[in-house]
Amino acid sequence: MAIWDIKEINKTVRSNEWVNRGERCAFAGGNPSLNTIDYISAAAGGTAVDFGDLTAARGTMQDNYGTHVRGIFAGGANLNTIDYITMATTGDATDFGDLLQTRRYVAGGGNTVRGVYGGGISPNPSNGHYNIIEFLTPTSTGNTADFGDLTQSKERLGALSSPTRLVWAAGATPGDNVQDVIESVSIASMGNGIDFGDLSTGKYGPMCASNAVRGLICGGNAGAPGHADYNHIEYITIATAGDAADFGDLTGSYLASGSASGTTRGLVGHSGGVTGLDMITISTTGNASDFGDVSVARSGYGGVSTGHGGLNVDNVQRPSVTYMPGSGRVLLQGGNAPYGGRIEKFNVTTLGGSVDFGDSVLGGASARDLSAAVGSLTRAIFAGGDTPSKTNTIDSIEFASEGNAADFGDLNESVAGSAGCSSTTRAVIGLGGNPSQYPGTIEYLTMATASNATDFGDMSVTRSGPASTGSNTRGIFAAGQVPGASNVIDYVTIASTGNATDFGDLTGASIFKAGVSSATRGVFMGGTATAHIEYVTIGSTGNGTDFGDLVNGNRAYVGGGSNSIRGVCFGGDPANTHMEYITIASAGDSTDFGDLSLARVAASGASDSHGGLQA
Repeated sequence: MAIWDIKEINKTVRSNEWVNRGERCAFAGGNPSLNTIDYISAAAGGTAVDFGDLTAARGTMQDNYGTHVRGIFAGGANLNTIDYITMATTGDATDFGDLLQTRRYVAGGGNTVRGVYGGGISPNPSNGHYNIIEFLTPTSTGNTADFGDLTQSKERLGALSSPTRLVWAAGATPGDNVQDVIESVSIASMGNGIDFGDLSTGKYGPMCASNAVRGLICGGNAGAPGHADYNHIEYITIATAGDAADFGDLTGSYLASGSASGTTRGLVGHSGGVTGLDMITISTTGNASDFGDVSVARSGYGGVSTGHGGLNVDNVQRPSVTYMPGSGRVLLQGGNAPYGGRIEKFNVTTLGGSVDFGDSVLGGASARDLSAAVGSLTRAIFAGGDTPSKTNTIDSIEFASEGNAADFGDLNESVAGSAGCSSTTRAVIGLGGNPSQYPGTIEYLTMATASNATDFGDMSVTRSGPASTGSNTRGIFAAGQVPGASNVIDYVTIASTGNATDFGDLTGASIFKAGVSSATRGVFMGGTATAHIEYVTIGSTGNGTDFGDLVNGNRAYVGGGSNSIRGVCFGGDPANTHMEYITIASAGDSTDFGDLSLARVAASGASDSHGGLQA
């Protein structure tokens, strides 16, 4: 099967071919126990066409999850099976992995980087309801991992997404008690569901659809004693917690059949072992209309699509036709598994979030953090890190080409907590260590030529977790663990070799700060138990001077990237998606920049336009 990668997506975006990628909807399984997969365009209507077969026949499915590339079907018929299909082609499903528990009526959604599933019911123990929330990475395969818990143990709940938030609505708790509860999670940050609002009435088995702004909750069943199906459609604004409002009515009363979303329309299947599909225009209010049919009469089937709200196809990043070296691109990688090896990009000049770029040589799902990061005008290099064992790996990746990193060479020590600075030609890396061993050595690389690192000299104090910054002639290391926190600042001349020289002291001792710079000023941000920002003038020597504070509070293990004007720091401990920026020439508190697509701690950033690359 063909699999889209980010480079292929960008090519289609540039040629304006991406718009139609958001209209394919696929439906799978169904009662009585079927393995059928069929598909239809949300833009066209008609009768769905055969796609292939699931790996195992099953019904009792609920809202499922897809990306632009894959459709993923989880659970159903008392199985823990997860299957996937490649949405751009046809063919049989392939095994993806397993859910944490065997159960049916699992409801899921997500964005381009994470799928999240919640709830369900299993026959073991008999009629057991679950509050499990679990997640997977759609670009790989494997079993789900724990995410958190729903506010209640329930099944037959509906699910919908925006790019940042997943919402579950309704469901039944033990005893067939229907619920009006709406709850949500932030897709990027693992944790428990939180209250969002309420539906107009309790129900189970609704079918959901969404764009990036609005979510629809359609149909469902009133539960005991009458078990009447509903034709209600209600809607929420996903970014704003609150109760659902009336939208209109379905063409009939339906529950727990497939639903999916195109870029503008929601499709809702008819229950009761028939073939019908309703269509709803998501951005307006009003009643549904008849749209077409699935290929086989059934109920209890799952739906996925390439255009639901979690994918936000209207806002796919449209890169320039020609990437310009030195334009402000930052590549970042690092963090706890399963995303430590994932590389993302953002541009310092443009407020907004990060997007996927590729994977490190250790793999996108690796646990790699606390690596040194350096950049030339054309290349980013990451060195060392915790995987969780220490590594001496050096890998490189070109700023201009989305894709995976390549092996560059090795450090002379396997270390984590290192820091690097660079000119246009040479990178200098101050080696970190661990609480029982601090090499204190400095090594260098010629950035244009893949090779092992060469000895440069020694830092003035042996330490792990320093921050680094610099100009095109001078590299500066500050703070770190010695093993207690340090306030030492020292510097090297990048073009030569030799030991570091004392520069001065920070205003306070700290570990795991982020460093950014212009050609003349270096700025250190955050660190253990502090939100403090301070700066030095790179060409002189002296102590740090107060600059301001991080707007999102105390954080250590932050990463950073900059151009000559603006510095951005991101992530930190505890793992989070915060991005905030400063104007390097003007002291003051940081300002919100956007959000990482993944919550990260101990990530590192390399820039194509930092202070060391300025003439």
